Amino acid sequence: MNFLKKIFLTIVTLSVITSLSLTLTGFLSKQIAQEVEFKAAMATDVGKLGDKSFNDGIYAGLQKAEQELGVEIDVVISEQQTDYIPNLTKLTEDGNNIVFCAGFMFTDAIKEVGEKFPDTYFAGIDIEFVDADFNPIDVPNIREILFKEQEVGYLAGVFAGLMTKEDSVDGINSEDVIGMVGGMKIPPVDRFIAGYIAGAKSVNPDIKVEVFYTETFTDPVAGKEAANAQYEAGADIVFQVAGLTGVGVFEAAADKGSYAIGVDTDQSISSPDNAPVILTSAEKFLTQATFLTIKDAFEGNFTGGNMVYGLENDGVGLSPFHEHEDIVPQEIKDAIEKAKQDIIAGTVVPPEVPPEIEEKAPGISIQYIIIAAVIIIAALIVIYIFRAKKRK
Repeated sequence: MNFLKKIFLTIVTLSVITSLSLTLTGFLSKQIAQEVEFKAAMATDVGKLGDKSFNDGIYAGLQKAEQELGVEIDVVISEQQTDYIPNLTKLTEDGNNIVFCAGFMFTDAIKEVGEKFPDTYFAGIDIEFVDADFNPIDVPNIREILFKEQEVGYLAGVFAGLMTKEDSVDGINSEDVIGMVGGMKIPPVDRFIAGYIAGAKSVNPDIKVEVFYTETFTDPVAGKEAANAQYEAGADIVFQVAGLTGVGVFEAAADKGSYAIGVDTDQSISSPDNAPVILTSAEKFLTQATFLTIKDAFEGNFTGGNMVYGLENDGVGLSPFHEHEDIVPQEIKDAIEKAKQDIIAGTVVPPEVPPEIEEKAPGISIQYIIIAAVIIIAALIVIYIFRAKKRK
């Protein structure tokens, strides 16, 4: 009996020890996992944080990773383009596992720094490496995150081309004119504009689309001047693709009692003070693309090369109409959905390059031309009289 009792006690003791070992092992594993540092960072473009669109959308992806994955995040602000290489280098040397850069203008900088630090992951938003013949070049530790801006631009054009006809709505006039204010003339902006024009003309062939490039992403005053010129030319809806410059478009819309379309993020949410004039936004889901890239790197699944987001994989789309839901007819909503499905099916392929555009400079009108002509003529008369007196 004593022998059986000893065997029983031995089995119980071993079971307890095994259970405690497994528990301790699991606890230690969790502790080690929590102590593993993973750091993600970004260098902003010159638009900086607070642009309510592009840079803010990317940074929100880092914040999401911080909350959901527990990664440590950092950001450095680029004041000018000469900051790009130093900023990327600093973030790399600070020990970040993955470094993001915001925008097409970083193309040369991220390639140079990425090749110099092959053990660090990099991700460039709106960046694509190609050779002289436009063949893609892949760098193993750099992911090129691209969006089909022309697809969501097309949907915005369908919307604006139809909505401008709804002149019973306050703020919509009887003119068949819409506007477009771009920042710098770079491929992502051009793709938005090309899609917008094509989408508008697909539903309203006679529509006039006013387009102006401000050549800046950081000047709301320039955006407001450009938009004012378009509203004065008859536009009642102006699509802005200009970063912080686009905030001026919203201000102009409010002053004129007209409307605008936002870009990159849902700007009715990211720029709530301007929500009353923002009918919708042509979104690039920057936050999700950034988060998923960090998640891939965090989980050891990072790959270099192109990652392209479009309508087919829910990478772009129009934002909800929010407070304007009731003024948008169901027929327009149906037309947008049809255009979306046609693009996904491949029966509609929005262009990536806009047609030749006759830009109208802001603030220039026939009145100013007449005034300038009068001043020149008056000056010539004064010179003539002065010379005539001198001869005498």
